[in-house]
Amino acid sequence: MNDPVDLSGLGVALATPFTADGAVDLPAFRGLVRHVLQGGQGGVDWLVVLGTTGESATLEEAERDALVTACLEEAAGHPVVVGTGSNSTKKAAAWTRRAQQLGASAALVVTPYYVKPTPNGLLAHYGAVADAAPGLPLVAYNVPGRTGVNLTAATLARLWEAVPTVLAVKESSGNLTQIGDIGRALPAGRLLLAGDDGLALPSIAVGAEGLVSVVANLLPAETKALVAAARKGDLPEAQRLHQLLLPVIDALFAESSPIPLKAGLELLGLGGPTLRLPLVPAEPATVARLREALDAVRDAAFEGARR
Repeated sequence: MNDPVDLSGLGVALATPFTADGAVDLPAFRGLVRHVLQGGQGGVDWLVVLGTTGESATLEEAERDALVTACLEEAAGHPVVVGTGSNSTKKAAAWTRRAQQLGASAALVVTPYYVKPTPNGLLAHYGAVADAAPGLPLVAYNVPGRTGVNLTAATLARLWEAVPTVLAVKESSGNLTQIGDIGRALPAGRLLLAGDDGLALPSIAVGAEGLVSVVANLLPAETKALVAAARKGDLPEAQRLHQLLLPVIDALFAESSPIPLKAGLELLGLGGPTLRLPLVPAEPATVARLREALDAVRDAAFEGARR
């Protein structure tokens, strides 16, 4: 059995930097992990490797293992959650078993995409994945805009009961009514996690205990402060931070994620802009918009330090 893991607070869906010729850039990836952890001072609480933001769909088996190993080596004791989802139950089960063998704290398992399973199919899928890695905590990942299937509050309630190792749900439906329904009926010991940066504040207000973030790749300290203020109920501070980060968040999703994020990593010297096809680098207008938004956050931090 795996040790208990706390996935409340701020998790970051790590990007996967590539070199100019398209190879995985492990030194840049290690640097990114150190950046988001901020030496343990104001950085993220836990890490997600091989998620959507990490372009996991384009990675080879050996690359997956190398990234997980590097993340574990740089994690400094922070939990490492490995994305193991697939539209093939057999593949998702194998990847989850492998993540457990490598030492992952938990697995992030997206609902099967493209095939559009029924609620019964979803329960059978997660049950098979859990059986493949006994005791490993699972985070169900609901992102219907990418998968074509919605893990509803009613189906999730059945999943909580049927698969005890499903510890949490990353909710990226964008539907605050659904997020609120999940929060209202959340069983003891289970976590609701916001999956959209722009909805972190309202999601926490209706029951989420944390955020799986994209923007934290670039601005871990500011994102951590937003989540902390929201969880404490400090609404004025949470609103201030939300408004500060929102232009950056909007720029990060001006094109399909993680296209703008890769541009942001280059702007901050954390990696290059290279993506794997069919994703291509950000348009110049997106890069300019992101640069302006990041500069505004930097200027606000500078002004705050002067006061």
